[in-house]
Amino acid sequence: MFDYKNNIDVLLDVSALAGLSISVIILVQGAANMLLMTSLWILYHSISSVGQRWYSFGWESQLLESGFLAIFLCPLLSMKKFPESCSQVVIWAYRWLIFRIMIGAGLIKLRGDSCWRDLTCMNYHYQTQPVPNPASLYLHQTPELWHKMETAGNHFVELIAPLMLIIPLRKVQIVGGSIQILFQVILICSGNLSFLNWLTILPCIACFDDKSLSWLFTSDTLQKLSPKSTDNSKGSFINSRRCIDVLLTLLIGYLSIPVVKNLLSSGQAMNTSFDPLKIVNTYGAFGSITRERTEVIVQGTYTNPDDPSARWYEYEFKCKPGNVTKRPCLISPYHYRLDWLMWFAAFQNYQHNPWLIHFVAKLLANDQLAVELIDVNPFAGKSPPKYIRLEHYRYEYSTFNSKEYGKTWWTRRKMGSYMPPVSLHSLQPYLQQMGWSS
Repeated sequence: MFDYKNNIDVLLDVSALAGLSISVIILVQGAANMLLMTSLWILYHSISSVGQRWYSFGWESQLLESGFLAIFLCPLLSMKKFPESCSQVVIWAYRWLIFRIMIGAGLIKLRGDSCWRDLTCMNYHYQTQPVPNPASLYLHQTPELWHKMETAGNHFVELIAPLMLIIPLRKVQIVGGSIQILFQVILICSGNLSFLNWLTILPCIACFDDKSLSWLFTSDTLQKLSPKSTDNSKGSFINSRRCIDVLLTLLIGYLSIPVVKNLLSSGQAMNTSFDPLKIVNTYGAFGSITRERTEVIVQGTYTNPDDPSARWYEYEFKCKPGNVTKRPCLISPYHYRLDWLMWFAAFQNYQHNPWLIHFVAKLLANDQLAVELIDVNPFAGKSPPKYIRLEHYRYEYSTFNSKEYGKTWWTRRKMGSYMPPVSLHSLQPYLQQMGWSS
């Protein structure tokens, strides 16, 4: 029997490389078919299913749902750049997807944090969002009236404008799709929300017809896209496509029942799947907003941790705030998963995040795979630290009228200890209990 447990890294690498290779073929060819798109969907589904906490983000399900629908936009085997037909069922399924994404996000806000109802959430969002970008500093310090207008505008985009996406009137849908795309572009410019906003733009394209997008193409391309006379010999193909459309409609309709019930429920859950294949899901974002930004700072030392004169060296992450002089990064649509998990961990404690203890153990061993996930390892090229501790800090932007502005991006104040100093030796019993190697 194949030893999956001891070869999981190899399997994940092979899956990722296979997915990358197929994606390159599609990109170079400028076309895809059902076979290739199904392969991509299966590969990513496999990775996200075993990814546990690393793949626990809501946009994993959104990518899987978007990818599943894309399968049925393509011919079965042909790699034609201009297919002769396009499933209207899939087009409407994408409209249904973007409707659920936005209405779910809007409802979870109204039912969640009170700051969404009193229009004060944007007073905090830019400073406390998971991974700010350079513009976030300036957006955070705009007048409070502007923040209230932002919050009210958010409610309009997420609660009212989505209705335009499912009204079967061409111009209404075009306006609705344009509003959603503009909203996602604003979010891209104001923070690093991974590939979420880029992915959300995708179903918005289904709100536009060929005529409204014709300005994007050359006259030669438009000529190739012009309707052709129907070939009677292709009747069997048309009938097969209709059968697939009927089955797809029934499947999406059936799987949408618990999703709609969830949207109507006062106990609405966000970013949840009700079927194991994650074909139709429920979405939502920022149902609650933190008022203060706290960060977990990782520090290591060679000396006795109980000695007040011990010198501690800080690890720096690729994007997460740490060094107050470091400019916030600009990496969307790339996703630094560890930085996001550290943001969540700062709300809780290390006992609720066993993965963090394992990560500390890896740093205590200067594990190469672990240190590649961070930006600065103060013990690179040296012996690993004897002890590591986690400290809890409160972070705030340097305000325009402060003496720190222009010198630092952040100011910080220590709140206390997040995790006491530990050594690799002291962690061994816990690592063995969890079945982890150091």
